Amino acid sequence: MTTRLPRSTPSATGLDPAAIERLLAGLDRLSHPHAVMVLHRGSVVAEAAWAPYELESPHLTFSVSKSFTATAIGFAIDEGLLALDDRVVDLLPDAAPEQPSANLSAMRLRHLLTMTTGHAADSMPAVDDDGSWAGALLAVPVEHEPGSRFVYDTGATYLLSAILRRVTGTGLLEFLGPRLFEPLGIDGARWERDPEGIEVGGFGLSVSIEAMAKLGELYRLRGRWGDRRLLSEAWVDAATAAQVPNGPTDGGDWAEGYGFQFWRCRYGAYRADGAFGQFIVVWPERELVVAITAGIADMREELEVVWDAFGATARERSAVDDRDGGDGGDGGDGDGSGSGDGGAADATRLGPGRVLPWDDGLAESPLEAEVLGVEYAVDAAGAADAADPADLADPAFGLECVAIRRDDDGRLVLRLDRAGTSTEVVAGNREWVTGALRMGPFPEPEPIAASAAWVGDHVLLVRIHSLETPFAWSIEVSFAADASSVRLVVDQNVSFDDPRRFRGTLRAVPARTR
Repeated sequence: MTTRLPRSTPSATGLDPAAIERLLAGLDRLSHPHAVMVLHRGSVVAEAAWAPYELESPHLTFSVSKSFTATAIGFAIDEGLLALDDRVVDLLPDAAPEQPSANLSAMRLRHLLTMTTGHAADSMPAVDDDGSWAGALLAVPVEHEPGSRFVYDTGATYLLSAILRRVTGTGLLEFLGPRLFEPLGIDGARWERDPEGIEVGGFGLSVSIEAMAKLGELYRLRGRWGDRRLLSEAWVDAATAAQVPNGPTDGGDWAEGYGFQFWRCRYGAYRADGAFGQFIVVWPERELVVAITAGIADMREELEVVWDAFGATARERSAVDDRDGGDGGDGGDGDGSGSGDGGAADATRLGPGRVLPWDDGLAESPLEAEVLGVEYAVDAAGAADAADPADLADPAFGLECVAIRRDDDGRLVLRLDRAGTSTEVVAGNREWVTGALRMGPFPEPEPIAASAAWVGDHVLLVRIHSLETPFAWSIEVSFAADASSVRLVVDQNVSFDDPRRFRGTLRAVPARTR
């Protein structure tokens, strides 16, 4: 059963309300903030979602998943089911090579937790959709002595999940249920799985922002929750300490050391960290937990918003700058504690009225009389004017045809035919209209929101946000003056590779062939 954390105001807990205003204003300046929750001394003192996103919705956390996976390992160690010095080949005997190398034989559970497996690079690309992921990962050569170097390795976290399944007979979600989710009142967690049904561990977990904040608070309290001890202090202290060095001295918050699937930060803080702006920041000295979901490429800038809001003091910044030789930024005003002036800032606890901007433009265009209902198709070559060097067609995008129409309520509907499947997106003008699309690893359609505007007589701009992931798409449809073709540009806000999804000119399909 879901239970909510206690709610309060900044002033009531002794936090300067201006810190919350600084945080919200800083996040407003970023490109795609989704939600934020701030705990001070155990109470939620600020929470906000940027519409069309909602606080209660689950959100894909990417590598924040790693910290949940490590927490499961912590429970198993506390219960005597595992030990840090257990050999990986002994824990996964069916997946290990018959004659493991000396380095693989020396790999221990602690090396998986600290990303010091001895691999030269992330081992995760070795897996595929067939066969045993654990077997594929344990077949990757271990070039270096385990423990000798840090290499960020999502494959190591998967192996933690596979080990837990083999040792306990249950997967991460089932194992964490009575130990973490039920005591903390977390419902609705879901996790991407491998072909054998094992949770992938290092990514793929979707939970609400309050669930993220609760995990941070459990660690801030060193494993206690109410009057119960859930995790041992020994585990929490070890997991959040700098177990290994992880980068150059000028690497900022990515070079403060790495624990058991937690990153150390500057200013005495630590964090769970997921791609494209998913964070759980725990700042023990400030008695703060800050959870954020987003779709942001520059995660360093996002963390600076937190430090500036809650006042990494001039002394703290100077100490870090002297050590790193960098510029710590402007900082905030003081340490974020104290009652401040209360009033208006306290009223921002719920962050009302925050909306991601839509595009300024017209709801209709005179051109609609000629283009509504017309199908524009990719040619047989796969995308358009091959002579145009700007053309790009991502095969995974699989675009075949595009068309627009109006529904019975007069709203614009964009149709995209991709890989043999036709999808329609209803878009509002100067508003977000919600719907659902099948797009991710889970079987059910995922919620989206869309808006559209004519930014010129011949140019339609549609924006689509996936409401439970960091991803969003902009689709620019530029019609030829005679409506015989469209130039289509599809971009994704964040991506591990090229965010450009499609560039090409599509031709109108003659009416007799439609």
